[in-house]
Amino acid sequence: MLSLFRTFTKSWVAAILLGLLIISFAVFGQHDFMKPTVKDAVITAGSRVTTRNDFKREFDRVRKNAEQQMQRPITVDEAAANNLDRRLLDDLATREGFFAMLEKIGARPSDKLVVEQIRTIPAFFDQVSGRFDQKQYEQRLAENGLTVPKFEQAMRDEIAEQQLAVAMVNGLRTPRAYSALGAIYALESRDVGYFPIDPGSVPPPPRPTDAQLTQFMKENAAQLMRPEFRVLTLVRFSPSLVSSALPVDPADVKKRYDFRRDTLSKPETRTIIQIPAKDAAAAAAIAARLAKGEAPEAVAKSTGVDVITHADKPQTAITDRQVAAAAFALAPGQVSGPIKGDLGFAVVKVLKVTPGRQVTMEEIRPQLEAEIRKDAAAEKVYEATQAYDDAHQAGANLADAARKAGVAAVTIGPVSAQGLSLQGQPTPGLSPKLLETAFALPAGGESELEDAGQGEYYAVRVEKILPSAPPPLAEIRPQLERVWMSRDLLKRLEERAKTFQARLKTGETLEAVATAAGAKVTRVVALDRQGAGENKALSRDALVKAFGAKPGGVFIASNTYPGLIVAKVENVHVTATNPNLARMTEDTRPQLTMALFQEIGDSGRKAARTEMKVKADLNSARAAIGLEPIVEAKGKGKDAKAEKAK
Repeated sequence: MLSLFRTFTKSWVAAILLGLLIISFAVFGQHDFMKPTVKDAVITAGSRVTTRNDFKREFDRVRKNAEQQMQRPITVDEAAANNLDRRLLDDLATREGFFAMLEKIGARPSDKLVVEQIRTIPAFFDQVSGRFDQKQYEQRLAENGLTVPKFEQAMRDEIAEQQLAVAMVNGLRTPRAYSALGAIYALESRDVGYFPIDPGSVPPPPRPTDAQLTQFMKENAAQLMRPEFRVLTLVRFSPSLVSSALPVDPADVKKRYDFRRDTLSKPETRTIIQIPAKDAAAAAAIAARLAKGEAPEAVAKSTGVDVITHADKPQTAITDRQVAAAAFALAPGQVSGPIKGDLGFAVVKVLKVTPGRQVTMEEIRPQLEAEIRKDAAAEKVYEATQAYDDAHQAGANLADAARKAGVAAVTIGPVSAQGLSLQGQPTPGLSPKLLETAFALPAGGESELEDAGQGEYYAVRVEKILPSAPPPLAEIRPQLERVWMSRDLLKRLEERAKTFQARLKTGETLEAVATAAGAKVTRVVALDRQGAGENKALSRDALVKAFGAKPGGVFIASNTYPGLIVAKVENVHVTATNPNLARMTEDTRPQLTMALFQEIGDSGRKAARTEMKVKADLNSARAAIGLEPIVEAKGKGKDAKAEKAK
């Protein structure tokens, strides 16, 4: 629906808004001949420079986001093959041009405002004081590969953009006539008649020949191309591979139990109230009143102190050791006499006692044995990795070094960078980090010991590289035949459908043409956009074409695969008196206003990039992420220039 309002940008309202932007560009956008030059610049926009390090950081961030969405690793080459580097370069160039223009026209927040905004970010707060901490701020930035000037510049850009957006959007409202047109468009309904073209109405396609399939493979080489596969030899060092077989000495179990008995057992806890007293006589008076049953709060208040409550606390949790010892010697409900504590006199009363529980060694023996095995396994893994590393550093290859360390080396593959076999099945036990390590090595290359986390380590060797190539015809013949025959059948159906479509366009009735096709007409009446999704008779393709056709328009659409339908829009109902029209006009006005604002913003960004004469160096960007430069084709004259411009 938004396409109907793009014409607004050609109206006098848009002309005034864009004109104001252009005037501001002309007044404030004078070219700066003193701007600095940076040798490794990827993007230059006015005085702003995006270096190779900046581009690489942004590229890595976008690639990691893509990996999280795809749930698999994505190599730099794969990302570049899908034009991620080009798209990112274009986005950054437009962004930098826009921010450079904001600086030129004076939309620049003060340093004080930037600092105030940064000091409100919780990630930079000290966990103890709950306040902004400069060291925490610098450390967090360093962990994310950012410097203080870079981050503050980003904050300054964000604040400037927000302030400009607020200034522009305030008071901007789409004319009610525009949203009324949109409401009328949304509420119109259509009557559609159609008949099917059944697959049984055309001769079945013959089986393709080898020559046809070979040609089909050439035409679809990009879709059929298999990724690079590798055969790997892998050696793992994991506590899980040795822990289950390790014996446990009973003496070690008892020693660990004795050491941890207090922490494993549950101590007795008590709820007590404590009333401080200035001397022994005052404490005796307080004890007497508590023993008679007076409320502790009233007794404490009359002596000018507050009741101290220890709720479900073990003896070790009470600070005053003398008070704690006396309290844990009393029976439930009993009141102590005057206690001379470390901090003065006091009286306590026991309100509740929760008995403790001593854990026996036999109860936690399995847990202790598992801990002992885990520690011993970690030690074994450490010894094995040391032996492997010593042998490997001395010149032994991966397999020999693994043998000397007493660990088996296994060969797996062929496997792709995504961990899939030739049959497309996941290969178990291959983490994204391991695959990234393996696919960064040349043929015959061996990695150093890598930390896999959780106390595990690995090393990998590339035994063989199978380059990216299409599969042999014999291997995928059945699948190709099905695709070929389905495509041929669809062509035959389309040719038949077009003959009936042509007859309808000459004026024949839908019933007459359907009879000639050996089919019956079905009609869907009062089909509107709001309820179209609930319609079960027409496919999505048919619905899209039904609302895209003019009154009386004839179209062909897919229906139940591989069948087609030939359809005609027989009537379009536009009711300006619909009771929902006024409500929808007002309801859609804010959304249309925001869409209009976004389109004006996009136009402003593009204009800023042009006005600031932003320079973006693709080869410098490729160098930043470790790719070879693109060499421009020579000897192609205008065609080469046109391709470069494209």
